[in-house]
Amino acid sequence: MAILDEYLVGPAATVTEALATINRSEGKIALVVDGDRRLMGVVTDGDFRRGLLRGIGLDRPVTEVMNAKPVVARQGEDKGRLLALMRREQYRQIPLVDATGRVVGLETLLEMLQIAERDNWVVLLAGGKGVRLKPLTHAVPKPMLQVGSKPILETIVDSLAEQGFKRFFFAVNYMADSIREHFGDGSRWRVQIDYLVEEEPLGTAGALNLLPEKPTAPLIVMNGDILTKVDFRALLDFHARNRALATMCVREFQFQVPFGVVSVDQHRIVDIKEKPEERFLVNAGIYALEPEAVAMVPTGRPYDMPRLFDAMLTQRKEAIVFPLREYWLDIGRLDDFIRANDEFEREFPQDKP
Repeated sequence: MAILDEYLVGPAATVTEALATINRSEGKIALVVDGDRRLMGVVTDGDFRRGLLRGIGLDRPVTEVMNAKPVVARQGEDKGRLLALMRREQYRQIPLVDATGRVVGLETLLEMLQIAERDNWVVLLAGGKGVRLKPLTHAVPKPMLQVGSKPILETIVDSLAEQGFKRFFFAVNYMADSIREHFGDGSRWRVQIDYLVEEEPLGTAGALNLLPEKPTAPLIVMNGDILTKVDFRALLDFHARNRALATMCVREFQFQVPFGVVSVDQHRIVDIKEKPEERFLVNAGIYALEPEAVAMVPTGRPYDMPRLFDAMLTQRKEAIVFPLREYWLDIGRLDDFIRANDEFEREFPQDKP
């Protein structure tokens, strides 16, 4: 059973404070309690992401994003029945309460069941030339650029392997031999790595046609130049709960227009907004795809993920987004590479040499 106090927040806490609790607690949950420790609600990773999509700010009270009717169990509940419930309903945490509703414990799936190996395949797109990072990529492909103590691609593999993923496919093209020489068959990381060799660049989805067999479970597809601390298990759980054909991870992107923006009706001024801030959700380069989605990728020509999602929308297939709140950085330009090296020691402390 989890140590309880680290999970508790009061109803006056902000969303930011609740997120801090989620991030530092092993169970990845915050329990909202009143002054008598009676459970008012819970906040999980999914609750936060749904709140983000509703436009709830980080400075708002946690009660605006919490689930006020969580599933709970009584103290002394049979462990076998509780584990069966968590597996069946895909619950990752269940608070334990006494007869008065006061929190007395928390059961987490990871504590009740050691981290299981995931059967889901992972396809890492590592064939790009990294043109915007020249001259750094003259001698090494972009995914093999060293950030901190290791290549970008190795940090990605480490993160996924720690979360139970064992079967990897690297889509390679530019300077593929250097990637093969470093990773081999993956045994050093206790995973299996195979290579999808693109004779010509096939885009961010085209390489899926090079898989040696059809996948039988949802797979993760990810650009090989991203540093992130995303919980890939949470992504797949979210994907499964929503019964989606495809899930795209998205990030909030904002920028401020450096001028006053004028709205007009013909020649009349209707409104003036001084240096407004614009917010968008942008593609984060990480996807969960059902085998049926993979089968939609045409063969023999380059094909990108946005086109695949467009095709799904045209066919009225269920395509959804998974908002990222974790650390995420796409290393596409020189200033991104410099930033990644500046932040690596802080964001990935377990990877210190």
